[in-house]
Amino acid sequence: MFISLNGPDNVGKTTHLRRLATRFSNIQLLGSVHEHNAAAWERVAGEDYAAWWFERSTTAELTGLLLDSYDKRSAALEPGRFGLLDRGMPMLIAVSAATASVKEASSPAEALGAVERIAASRTPTREMSVLLLPSLDADRSYEITSAREGRPWTGVYPTYQRALHGVLLHQVERGAYAGVVDCEGKSIEQVQAEVMSIAGPVLSPSTYAEDSR
Repeated sequence: MFISLNGPDNVGKTTHLRRLATRFSNIQLLGSVHEHNAAAWERVAGEDYAAWWFERSTTAELTGLLLDSYDKRSAALEPGRFGLLDRGMPMLIAVSAATASVKEASSPAEALGAVERIAASRTPTREMSVLLLPSLDADRSYEITSAREGRPWTGVYPTYQRALHGVLLHQVERGAYAGVVDCEGKSIEQVQAEVMSIAGPVLSPSTYAEDSR
């Protein structure tokens, strides 16, 4: 069983992954897919990672590499533990779809459908996916995450981020996530409580009960 935290850049995934990992003894923090397939990413991307991602790679190639890396990460799970993932399967599909939307000038819905067809042959894992959103409004969500970056996003990245927010909201409408947390105006503690309400009982009911006392 895997539990993933998903969402756009700067929404707080890393913070909440670390907090979850310290609360449960049966969790294995597996991180991002790139950490488990580093050689493959270095081989295709070379020195100009952005150019490969947004210009040279095909949608099939990018999607395949993301999902191959997902499989390698899943295989690293130790017996008897829950794997905690930085971006799960729905998010990786969203990332590839947003990239395709930008490169091919297609709508988020069209790009998502194309990527889902590529990923359809993959055997699904048992994953509970939780989505963190800076806001339920796409424009507001982009404003929040871009402001948190600390420096302006340049080149194609602003367009990509807007496309990603659109894809994620389209996935929400289709029920791709077990739970969605609207983070706007909430403290870290409030967001963590909502994440716990979704994922905590699944991780370990007995441990969660002890932790809550």
